[in-house]
Amino acid sequence: MGTSAQPEYAAFEEKVKHTVYMDNLSPRVSESVLRNALEQFGSVKSIQFIPNYLGPRNMPRCALVEMENTKQANSVLSILAQFPFMINGMPRPVTARPAEVEMFSDPPKKPGRNITVRWLDTKDPDFAVVMQLKRLAQRHSAEAAFMLEKQLEEEEKLALQQQNTLKSNYKKYEMIDSVFADGAARRLARIYNMNVLDD
Repeated sequence: MGTSAQPEYAAFEEKVKHTVYMDNLSPRVSESVLRNALEQFGSVKSIQFIPNYLGPRNMPRCALVEMENTKQANSVLSILAQFPFMINGMPRPVTARPAEVEMFSDPPKKPGRNITVRWLDTKDPDFAVVMQLKRLAQRHSAEAAFMLEKQLEEEEKLALQQQNTLKSNYKKYEMIDSVFADGAARRLARIYNMNVLDD
């Protein structure tokens, strides 16, 4: 039984080597959008979004992106480490790091590893440790939710600021275009003895 599990787990470990964990993706990013964005680095074999059942729907998403080989995965990691990678026009920079075995929801059983589960009695000495870990996890979850809320507020402000800047720049270009279209620029150029090119 151990011999048949070893090749399966070895293939899984190879898959992990050319998989990239991407974090801070916009909730609006779909599989096709992410695939199109990453095709510039190589062939994308599969994309698996990691669901968050506890957080709000508008929170950033995570995904495991399997590339064709390790070289392509390293290319994605290298580029995203150097430059912000904006997907779907969102002002949220995406982060990436190498995937780890624990990130996959359906890994094959590791050869030689046995996991046992048992209920703890309240008198068990490990019960106090488990309860302390549970309280710590709840505290961390509350802190993460608060920080995420603040981060989303900042991103909304940044998106609004970018939208307003784009609108004001567009108005300026329209104004310059209208000055050239109605001939005012040429008239002013003659008055001030300047050369103006219409291209």
